[in-house]
Amino acid sequence: MTFFKYTPYVYLLLAGFFIYEAVVKWNDPEATPMLSLLMAGLGIFMFFFRRRFVKKMQDRNHKS
Repeated sequence: MTFFKYTPYVYLLLAGFFIYEAVVKWNDPEATPMLSLLMAGLGIFMFFFRRRFVKKMQDRNHKS
C-alpha cells in the first residue's frame, strides 16, 4: 500500500515538467504553450484527487 502513497507526487513532477515546457514555448510563435498549461493543470488536479482518494482508502482500512 506504500506505493499508492507516493504515486500522487508523480503527477506533481509531470505538472512541473509541463509548466517548464510552457515557459520555454512561450516566446515561440509557432508553439502552443496552452496545451502544456492545460496538462499542468490536469496534473495538479490529479495530485489532489489521488491524495484524497488514498486518504479515504487508508481511513477505510483503519476502521476495519
